[in-house]
Amino acid sequence: VGKRRSGVSRLSTSARLWWALFAIALLAINLRPGATSLGPVLAEVKQGLGINGTVAGVLTALPGLAFAVFGAVAVSIGLRMGLTGALAAAGIVSTVGLLARPFVDSALPFLLLSVLAFAGMAVGNVLVPAYIKETFPNRLAGVMSVYTISLAIGATGSSMLSAPLSGIAPGGWRFALGIWGVAMALATIPWIVLAVSDRRRRVPADPDAPRLSGSIFAVVRSRKAIALAVFFGTQSMQAYVQFGWLAQMFRDGGLGATEAGWLVGLTAALGVPAGFVMPVIAARVRDPRWVVVVLGALLVAGYLGVWLAPATLPWLWATLLGVSSFAFALSLALVTARTRDPHVTTQLSGFTQSVGYLFSAGGPLVVGVLFDLTHGWTVPLWFLLASAGLFTLSGVAAARPGYVDDDLVRA
Repeated sequence: VGKRRSGVSRLSTSARLWWALFAIALLAINLRPGATSLGPVLAEVKQGLGINGTVAGVLTALPGLAFAVFGAVAVSIGLRMGLTGALAAAGIVSTVGLLARPFVDSALPFLLLSVLAFAGMAVGNVLVPAYIKETFPNRLAGVMSVYTISLAIGATGSSMLSAPLSGIAPGGWRFALGIWGVAMALATIPWIVLAVSDRRRRVPADPDAPRLSGSIFAVVRSRKAIALAVFFGTQSMQAYVQFGWLAQMFRDGGLGATEAGWLVGLTAALGVPAGFVMPVIAARVRDPRWVVVVLGALLVAGYLGVWLAPATLPWLWATLLGVSSFAFALSLALVTARTRDPHVTTQLSGFTQSVGYLFSAGGPLVVGVLFDLTHGWTVPLWFLLASAGLFTLSGVAAARPGYVDDDLVRA
């Protein structure tokens, strides 16, 4: 009997872990489309809602701003509701925002509902990795790869499908944006099941699990931590500028909406191989500063191509920008590679994401304002080229051998 019960217990645990992995992948796929689906149809949204370039810049800046603000309080929400409960609630909140915003006819409610959608995504950004650490302590690298790759798949698919859906579906851009609310609703169901299961089981906290407590600003005494936050912020800024404005740059350069959307999708798709490559580089290459320099050079080359010859070799420019975005996976990998103590790792992760996304939120807004003032892409692209310098310098400092823990001891 004892063996039978043990077997049933193992079967139940195994089934739960597979369900949890399914829930992680499905939610991760839906943590980006609410933002990345907007860029390819931004012109249609501007026309449909009657908004100017500055307001459009605010809209493209909202994901980074919301990820910073709501990501900073995500740990507290997780502590209060439990990880699965908080993630289920985050999915519900995001679903409401994504489903409702296509039905409004003015800018303000569209912006407010977008904030609601991005707030749920922000909580997911912070708490899904924490849930992975808690649930898969012995399979952390593999499950984190699933998570990172799923993020890239979601960003890629939404960028590529948004413009074609807008062109063929009833409702145009409204359908192209609203469909991701349906997808988020489906992704929330597994988390509701997990949350209900956890409440019924009332599983005691694992004393060996990473604790989601402590101030995320405790690591501010480390120069390496600050450099990593700036590096994460500048690469995030580049990513959300590209999600929000790159398609419009290509369209203004003479390309069609569908092709422009596919080009943005290409830049996002390159995040899939990044999920495999960058963690290995961060773990096995003692001094990866040269990698950061190469990524910075590719970023500059990509923007120069978009500026000088957008319709000549657009796939090349999109590829260069996409490879430069390997910096996202590298910055996440450095959080683990440049810390020893798990508590320092958790604090550094929260610090880099909150401060980094706050830093990145200004980029799309500045690009929108500059475009509105100058009626062209020359000045905005000069701004992006200058920011590539900060991207490289901060990345070199973050990738330098050494540990944040040592900085904190010396401080």
